[in-house]
Amino acid sequence: MPRSALVPRQYPLCRICDALAVRRLYTAKTPFTSQIVSSVSRSRPRLLSQCTQSIKGAAARVSGRTPCQVAAISTRPYTGSNTEDYAADPVGTNTQQPEERQELSSLTDMTAYLENHKAKVLGHRNIPSEPDISAALHACKVVADYIMDESAQPQITHMVNELDSTASNLLSLDKASQSSSTPGSDDGASGVRIPAQLKQMIDKISDTAYAILVHPTIFITPSLLRQYVHVQSRLGKSETLPGIFQLYSSKPMPRSGSGSQVVYVKQNSNKAASAIEPEVVETALDTAIESKNLDAAVGIIENSYGTTAFVRSKLLRKAGLPVVTFAVTPIAAYGLASSFSVLQDSMDAATATNTAFVGILAYVAFTASIGMVAVMTANDQMKRVTWAPGIPLRTRWIREEERAALDKIAVSWGFAEDTRRQGEEEGADWDALREYIGQRGMILDNPALMEGME
Repeated sequence: MPRSALVPRQYPLCRICDALAVRRLYTAKTPFTSQIVSSVSRSRPRLLSQCTQSIKGAAARVSGRTPCQVAAISTRPYTGSNTEDYAADPVGTNTQQPEERQELSSLTDMTAYLENHKAKVLGHRNIPSEPDISAALHACKVVADYIMDESAQPQITHMVNELDSTASNLLSLDKASQSSSTPGSDDGASGVRIPAQLKQMIDKISDTAYAILVHPTIFITPSLLRQYVHVQSRLGKSETLPGIFQLYSSKPMPRSGSGSQVVYVKQNSNKAASAIEPEVVETALDTAIESKNLDAAVGIIENSYGTTAFVRSKLLRKAGLPVVTFAVTPIAAYGLASSFSVLQDSMDAATATNTAFVGILAYVAFTASIGMVAVMTANDQMKRVTWAPGIPLRTRWIREEERAALDKIAVSWGFAEDTRRQGEEEGADWDALREYIGQRGMILDNPALMEGME
């Protein structure tokens, strides 16, 4: 029996129209290709009305979904004939597989989903709760993960070409896209339009996350800051990170006053609690380096590692235990000396105790001082940025994270592949970076420490 050939479509169909057309395959007796063409041609007015109602209801469907539900939309394979099951189970919990892609249905749904969570937070009459703010940032993260995933780019391209363009044609909302989607249109025009739409969507996600955190009634907690940095890192947008870091330590804290009034309390930006976690700073710095934004990279360091809050936080985290040990050492040494004094009979107990006490303290102090000097003068981790002569050892230890971050920037912006050409970089950005590093008490490419100059 000869196989029937597929007849190309005369005009593109969206997913909804295609599903309605394919459902007739199970009742009709005609071949597959002729059935699709005939069913679409006979039911075009009906398909137009149904597609209009479905598209108008997209925003309403998204507004009622939770972040987990939206992240799981279309996780099951689409067969074109399960529209009734899909309507009954829009999240796809019945057939969801762990390895299947988590997708959003369209760019319209993505925009509506973001706007819904943004309005829920910014439209709050009082101070919104942290779970609501976290849910809004999570919505940005869900859309950003899908938009920036390389494996999802074919689906996004198909989504823009087949879904949004066809829907706008059916609804007669965009005459320009209607003319560009007709047969014989220039492929270059569509190639320009698709990146523009994706870029607009990326900017939309970034602006939504930024608008949430800069709102006066939003207090930026460490978890919210971490979520925001992850969203911007996924999008490759580092322009707003220095400002958000500064806002994290200086933004007034909202408090509920009488009635619906909100009172703002000024924060102490120098307290240890205002310091940003090093993991978050490194993520933001990597984003700025990958996006080749030198101003953002330097701003991130200034508002994180270069703050008084970070210095105090580091002293509490890393110097607290040594200080406590140093304070307890004399007591422990005297106890040991008293115990050792009873083990001899060459001198009286008091003299033996004092002698052993002084000896133990001298040994501990000498050994500890050697260890401190070894730790504070270690320079094996330094590549291109080193300390200038005369910088105290305690300052070097306290500001080591700042030096390491500037070293990472210098390595990324300079000649990383050919180390023999390091030090020959030129340009306004490189000169500004060299001058800034010098103002911070460091040297970029110290000739005395370069290879072959020892």
